[in-house]
Amino acid sequence: MTAVLAIDAGTTSVRTIAFDERARPLAVSRREFRQYFPAPGWVEHDASEIWDAVRATLADVAAQLDEPAAAIGVTNQRETVVRWSRSRSEPLERAIVWQDRRTTARCAELESDGLLPLVRERTGLVLDPYFSASKLEWLWRNSAVPAHSDLAVGTIDSWIIWNLTGGAVHATDATNASRTMLFDIAALAWDDELCELFGVPIDALPAVRPSSGDFGVTASNAGCGAGVPIRGVAGDQQAALFGQAAFKPGDAKNTYGTGSFVLMNVGSAPPEPVQGLLTTVAWLLEGPAGPEPTYALEGAIFATGATVQWLRDGLGIIEDASELEALAAQCSSTGGVYLVPAFAGLGSPHWDPGARGTIVGLTRGTGRSEIARAAIEAMVYQTRDVIEAMTAATDTELRSLRVDGGASAMDSMLQLQADHLGVPIRRPKLQEVTDLAVEPSASRATVDAAYADWKRAVQRSRDWVR
Repeated sequence: MTAVLAIDAGTTSVRTIAFDERARPLAVSRREFRQYFPAPGWVEHDASEIWDAVRATLADVAAQLDEPAAAIGVTNQRETVVRWSRSRSEPLERAIVWQDRRTTARCAELESDGLLPLVRERTGLVLDPYFSASKLEWLWRNSAVPAHSDLAVGTIDSWIIWNLTGGAVHATDATNASRTMLFDIAALAWDDELCELFGVPIDALPAVRPSSGDFGVTASNAGCGAGVPIRGVAGDQQAALFGQAAFKPGDAKNTYGTGSFVLMNVGSAPPEPVQGLLTTVAWLLEGPAGPEPTYALEGAIFATGATVQWLRDGLGIIEDASELEALAAQCSSTGGVYLVPAFAGLGSPHWDPGARGTIVGLTRGTGRSEIARAAIEAMVYQTRDVIEAMTAATDTELRSLRVDGGASAMDSMLQLQADHLGVPIRRPKLQEVTDLAVEPSASRATVDAAYADWKRAVQRSRDWVR
């Protein structure tokens, strides 16, 4: 049976899945890799560890198949950047992760210099440390390595493609390029002015290809054998939008992963900049007359699964993420406790890099279960923040919300999400999770009162770091 391999290179792990021609999973392998926190607000990866995880999972899955795979697709965490030597295929330093906030002051400086309108018009993004450009600028300013022909840079997909092909292909797709703050999303090309502004040599950047394009074939050391074509590449959130069959304008999905990312299909032309939201390339596919783009509005929420990790590793109130829902169910309410997980600032629709994590409403009666429940409710409230901004900006009535990601396995969270949005929530059948459709059931007065207090809590977290 011919299989297609999907590589999912996330923020904490790499997973490779083999699918048959009916999209049924045949084999899966997962490897975690480390995150490094060398200073407050800094988050890094060792790109070599990511590649080792890719190769190991490919080998695991390939060993379970009866014949070589027909093709490979790659999806990845998006804004994280790495620099490497072309001749040695080795990273020059650790990759700077999308969660990293070290360039907060630089982004504020650029905004005060009046450069936000240029960035918004060309890239659809905002001046925030979340995106790749200021990270790359920081690397060049704080490294003794000059720009030269042996130097390559890119997002994680391009690093994986480079290694899969044995250094034969240095390429990315338009969805990943659109997250760098160096890419003109209307022209679908690297922007000379922005590359000069951030000191990034265009020659070091990868070629940009359609998401459904040709990204070469695997080398003999790729883990799955030589000669397997790489035929699809997309950033993880755009891949989820496509995978949820959100093909019509107005279709929307939310992925509850390390962060949460709400994307809404807005059609074949990029809309005017929308306050608090991002415009991004949803996908770029080959058409009869050439590549055809589809665009999306995006709301980026920085902490969802990251909050669960903090409850486990920082506070120690759970030992495993799977325990969260049961712990939260031990109480009927948070007792007025709200957790704003602004560990790395607030993303959409606030875009406040100076915000910090906040817990309000604590009493002597607050315990582990109330904190756990507040963490789950924060996932719901943050999604409502984004959806309300999105529907207001597009004058579109949300018909339903399609969901995926690890936290979407919590049925109680999805019920609360349906109650707050007032629309059905639809979860597809996943490997260990059944399909689910949840209808709103709580009164609007009840959920709106809780949401009003959430907004008060968010205000307490704002502008903490100045």
